[in-house]
Amino acid sequence: MTIEIIPLSTLKRFFKDTIIYGIAAVLPRAINIFLVKLHTSTLNPEKYAVNTDYYVYAAYFNALLTYGMETAFFRFFSKEKEKGKIVSTSFISLTITTFLFLILMLLFNNSISTFFGFKNPLFFKILIWTIILDTLVVIPFAYLRVTNRPIRFTAYKILNILIFATLNIFFLWYLPYAVENGMYIPDFISSSYNDYPKVIYIFIAGLVSSAVTFLLLAPSMLRFKLSFDWKLLKRMLSYSLPIMIGSLAFVTNENLDKLLLGDLVGKQEMGIYAACYKLGVFMTLYIMAFRLGAEPFFFNNADNKNAKETYAKILTWFTIVGALFMVVIVLYLDFFAQILLGKKEYFSALIIVPIILLANLFLGIYNNLSIWYKLTDKTKYGMYFSIIGAILTIVLNLWLIPKIGFIGSAWATLVSYGTMMVLSYFVGKKHYPVNYDLKKIANYLIASILICGISFLNFRGNFWISTFLLLIFTGIIYWSEKEELKTILKK
Repeated sequence: MTIEIIPLSTLKRFFKDTIIYGIAAVLPRAINIFLVKLHTSTLNPEKYAVNTDYYVYAAYFNALLTYGMETAFFRFFSKEKEKGKIVSTSFISLTITTFLFLILMLLFNNSISTFFGFKNPLFFKILIWTIILDTLVVIPFAYLRVTNRPIRFTAYKILNILIFATLNIFFLWYLPYAVENGMYIPDFISSSYNDYPKVIYIFIAGLVSSAVTFLLLAPSMLRFKLSFDWKLLKRMLSYSLPIMIGSLAFVTNENLDKLLLGDLVGKQEMGIYAACYKLGVFMTLYIMAFRLGAEPFFFNNADNKNAKETYAKILTWFTIVGALFMVVIVLYLDFFAQILLGKKEYFSALIIVPIILLANLFLGIYNNLSIWYKLTDKTKYGMYFSIIGAILTIVLNLWLIPKIGFIGSAWATLVSYGTMMVLSYFVGKKHYPVNYDLKKIANYLIASILICGISFLNFRGNFWISTFLLLIFTGIIYWSEKEELKTILKK
């Protein structure tokens, strides 16, 4: 298989959109990563664990409230003639269910917040309002993606994170600094600032940024004639509900380890693990950037003659770039930790980072492979894979955490995502066979794992050896792929 059988314009358009969407994904998450140092410097591990709990529950509520409708929107928008009806029906459906959820949560706020372990019910109220606002902009954001408006999509995402970051800096750094140095602060702020734990101001920053994004996107829905098609919704729900169950299982794969660590070994260990886990987010950034561009691209090009060849080539290059990301982060892990983590007490869990990076790379490969069940409307398989992964996550965490602590959680994540990746490949061969270049993909994975292992176990912190190993790996990539690189980059 050679790249010449794939239209060059198709790949170039994919890479261009992915780069723009990559900015939308990477810049907000990158700023979030740099905020980790502000958070870990301001909060002790126990309070950082509260922050982690908050966003774990946010992920669960997000999966529940969107119930796979975003992916269903992409699928039906690409194949239905009445585009406006797709937009309107999906938006109305999400709006109705979201407001029903809001009423339920507000009526029983105290009892539900206690059930989820929130000692302060105000934390839970902020969480609910933030999730409500984020859910209501799912379809507007999806519409921008499916109609190829990546610049506008990116602008809103960047504005959101800039507001969030600015408010974090204001509440967690500027206000304490101003008080300490006798600078002027309005009375209504200074009089109440110390009445609440500092972690609440991270949640308030998220609520404000979500509210601004909602106000900016809400008018876009007024351009469509509001019409609701119940038959269409039933078809969309039959497609989306398995995705929702799979999403809930995926959130379990991604986050249950943190909750179990807090319960089994204590909030301090959980906070330290969660902070170091953030270093694995570098890979998550890459995966998210890729997914934002790839998902609508895969649907829109499914009927092209060379679609399968394109998908195969994209997976190969995804793996190459992802392996390079992993190598760079592991080789310079201590450098990144110094910049991002702040307090030395958080460094004790750095051993998990290479494992989490590889696990996330497996997850990214799985996301690529998963296109087969989305294109063939067999989303139930995605649900099955995610449930299997969630079961492995639960069983392995309960077994390994008491024995080896947070390292067990990292290995559980790797086994879970690796299993999902392998299952998706072999089941997909039957329903939607794609001729992936498995030999090349395996070679790059093995080479990157060996280089990471050699560096982490024998030369950790040695800048010169790390640079030498990085040059070896990049040299392997260039030597093996130079002809295709020239073709892709050729104007």
